[in-house]
Amino acid sequence: MQVAGRGRGRVSVTGLVCVKPDGRTRLCYRLHVYHGRTRERKGFTDRDYLQTLTAAHHQLKAPIVVVWDNLDSHDTPAVRAFVDTHDWITVFHLPPYAPELNPTEGVWSTLKRSLGNFTTRTIDQLAATVKHLLKQIQYRPDLINGYIAETGLDLTLAPSPP
Repeated sequence: MQVAGRGRGRVSVTGLVCVKPDGRTRLCYRLHVYHGRTRERKGFTDRDYLQTLTAAHHQLKAPIVVVWDNLDSHDTPAVRAFVDTHDWITVFHLPPYAPELNPTEGVWSTLKRSLGNFTTRTIDQLAATVKHLLKQIQYRPDLINGYIAETGLDLTLAPSPP
C-alpha cells in the first residue's frame, strides 16, 4: 500500500491462527515496520519467526503444532535447530503453493480489503492502522473460526477420555 506522504517503507506482518482444544481460537501476530533507512532490515528474520512462535507458546501455555507454508525463512538451519531442541513445538509443512489450506490467508485477505480505500501520510500511521485492524480480528473468534472453516480442514481432536 502506498503512503501519501514523503518517504518509503513497508509494514510486514507474520501471524498464526491458533486452535487450542476446549479453548477459543486466537490470532497471534507481530508487525515489522521498515522506514527505508540505510542498514535497516526490510522484513522478518528467522529469529523474528521463532520469537513469534515462542510468544504464542507462552500465551497458549501449551505445546504447539505449527503448520507452515513453504516460505524459505521457515526452513533455515536456525529454525530447524530451534525445532529440534524444543520439545514443545512440532512442525508440519503445507504442500507447495497451497494458500487454500492456510487459514492465515483469510486474515491477510480481510486485512487487505479493509485497507483498500485507506490513505495515510506516514508508514507509522499505516502500521498503527494495521495493528488496529488485526486487533479487531483478534477479538472475533467466530471470524477466526471462519478462516479455518474456509480451508476445509478438520481440526477436531479425538474426544478426551471420560
